[in-house]
Amino acid sequence: MAFRSIKRLALTAAIALAAALPAAPSFAAAKIQNLVTPGGIHAWFVQDATVPLISMEYSFGGGASQDPADKPGVGHMVANLLDEGSGDMDSATFHERLDRRAIELSYAVTRDTFRGSLRMLTENRDEAFGLLHTSLTAPRFEAKDVERIRAQLISTLRRKSLDPNTMATLKFLELAFGDHPYGRPSTGTLESLPKVTVDDMKTYAGRVLAKDTLKIAVVGDVDAATLAKLLDDTFGSLPAKAQLTPVADIVATKPPQRSFVPLDVPQTVVMFGGPGLKRHDPDFMAGYVVNHILGGGSLSSRLYREVREKRGLAYSIYVSMLWMQHSALFTGATGTRADRATQSIEAIDAEIKRIADEGPTQQELDEAKSYLKGSQMLSLDTSAKLAQALLQYQNDGLPIDYIARRNAIVDAVTLDDAKRAAKRLWSDGLLTVVVGRTPQAAADPNAVKPAGTPPPPRAN
Repeated sequence: MAFRSIKRLALTAAIALAAALPAAPSFAAAKIQNLVTPGGIHAWFVQDATVPLISMEYSFGGGASQDPADKPGVGHMVANLLDEGSGDMDSATFHERLDRRAIELSYAVTRDTFRGSLRMLTENRDEAFGLLHTSLTAPRFEAKDVERIRAQLISTLRRKSLDPNTMATLKFLELAFGDHPYGRPSTGTLESLPKVTVDDMKTYAGRVLAKDTLKIAVVGDVDAATLAKLLDDTFGSLPAKAQLTPVADIVATKPPQRSFVPLDVPQTVVMFGGPGLKRHDPDFMAGYVVNHILGGGSLSSRLYREVREKRGLAYSIYVSMLWMQHSALFTGATGTRADRATQSIEAIDAEIKRIADEGPTQQELDEAKSYLKGSQMLSLDTSAKLAQALLQYQNDGLPIDYIARRNAIVDAVTLDDAKRAAKRLWSDGLLTVVVGRTPQAAADPNAVKPAGTPPPPRAN
């Protein structure tokens, strides 16, 4: 057993080292092929022999939005069980096969997609794709594995039910989307996971894992003909058509609204946001640029300067653009001392109003565009990162040459465009969720809590 553990560590280190090596300077600008296999499967493919490694990302349409309304978390359980044995291999045998060849195989569910990732050294490609095929087409869903994974997921939910960041996120989505599938937790709830049956998971897999919604991105040391055969062998026997439940488009709840969730913790979490811009909105790129100016992760952002540098209210603060197939959001978050939460919210509100009313300056716009253009190449410097990006572009419905065109699209954003996008995003104010001590407890941290103080709400 000790020898096998050492061997596994050595092989895992080898694949990690190969993945971490920087790609060739022209990697992100490499030719992206639109590969169509003899079986009719489409993939975006970049052939690169810099390291003997293949990275593949793929997705099926549907995701957590296909969970039954009364059983959120079905897709999440499927994602955690597909690699727990398949075909004639039980869970231990399946994982031993992965470990022996240092094959990295994983699944995850997002709101709109059921995603998978596969990485291997080139010499192990046949076994890696073979294991992927069996996991997709012949999952075992054995009772002992189902209950073990269910217990792990429930334990994680219990732990996160007292995490203020998780509580804020769940409450924000509930506030923004209500009863829509986007408003339900994709990981399930403490009430729903115990009710998920093997039949639920088999039904979900049968409806979602189909070729018509399949998107694939492959980057690495393999030629087109070999890859085409591997893809046909892996995905070719899946059902031709998915049986997806339609999901309605929705605009997030109009601000301003505020919700408070009591939790006795030293630091208060503030999550804020509102309706965003969908990926094909004409103002999307202008919104993306002005979002960076407001608080997109840069130490020079307006919110960082106003909330941290000038007032010392928080260590970090950010704003993100989130787009889905049926809606879009902008969201932001920060953490602050409980007795300074009100002051932090007021500072955020004031800066949001200012940029909505006035927009950015020309200097801010120029600096943001320069940063976003330069950072793109740095974000695509490994095969894994490039494969992830190519899959995202496919799911977003972007053209295959988007990487080459993207900087010109950023450059084309004018000051008027940025001001218009800022007004659209932020002129109505914010949806705000605050998780922390009550104002009275924050003012007097040593105050004794009254008897019967209710526990924090469960995720729902």
